[in-house]
Amino acid sequence: MIILLVLVIILVLFEIYALLLSCRNGHSGLKELRLFRYAHRGFHDKPAIPENSMAAFRRALQNYYGVELDVHLMADGDLAVIHDSSLKRTAGAEVEIEDLTKAELENYRLEGTEEKIPLFSEVLRLFEGKTPLIVELKTARGNYAALTEAACAMLDRYDVTYCIESFDPRCLMWLKKHRPDVVRGQLSHAFLKKGKDGGQSLPMRFVLQMMLLNCLTRPDFVAYCLEDRKCLSVALCRKIYKVQEVNWTIKSKEEMEEAERLGNLVIFEQFDPRG
Repeated sequence: MIILLVLVIILVLFEIYALLLSCRNGHSGLKELRLFRYAHRGFHDKPAIPENSMAAFRRALQNYYGVELDVHLMADGDLAVIHDSSLKRTAGAEVEIEDLTKAELENYRLEGTEEKIPLFSEVLRLFEGKTPLIVELKTARGNYAALTEAACAMLDRYDVTYCIESFDPRCLMWLKKHRPDVVRGQLSHAFLKKGKDGGQSLPMRFVLQMMLLNCLTRPDFVAYCLEDRKCLSVALCRKIYKVQEVNWTIKSKEEMEEAERLGNLVIFEQFDPRG
């Protein structure tokens, strides 16, 4: 009797776990997105071509690749394309992008080159009618709603194919409520192993790593770090909900071929997929 009770409890807990992982399946927008490989932060080639630069984006287009890029909300409400909030690594400046305005971007250059930090509008203009974009929203200081709304408003102005992803489930919740037509993806990795990425508590890092808020965000795809993808939640999302998996960051032809054999979309870096 005790064994049966334990088995029932385990089964119920597993069903709850599976429900927490709920994904949306069958978005028609995924069809075109599946036709491309995506250059991580543009098809950069350091030190000459910095990440998230217009040169890196033009190089991706020249080679017919899609692009993954990062978007931040600035102090004046405009949007900048850069990975870190701090400009220390990319521009050698002790300032955060959220404190800058469009005009102030002119004062900074990327990684010792003449490349400027692009505005999101500049990148969208470049990609009109061309290859797709994976737009990652980088939240800071609780600005998830303002950032997501501003990014969607900007995307509406241009003829681009895109999807939106974020580590922050609140961005996806906003999209689910206000822009359900947009292809949305949950980003994740081994938060528990990699420490406090954004100052999250231990329980929250567990929730984010296991994607236990999917029931609230209902993502069309899960974008998981390649080296961390052997995660039960990823396997269950694929098995139960048939969700599209995206892998980042692919750094060799062998990794790319294995990911694509599994039916995954690839975000690559530091090599040319066509050799």
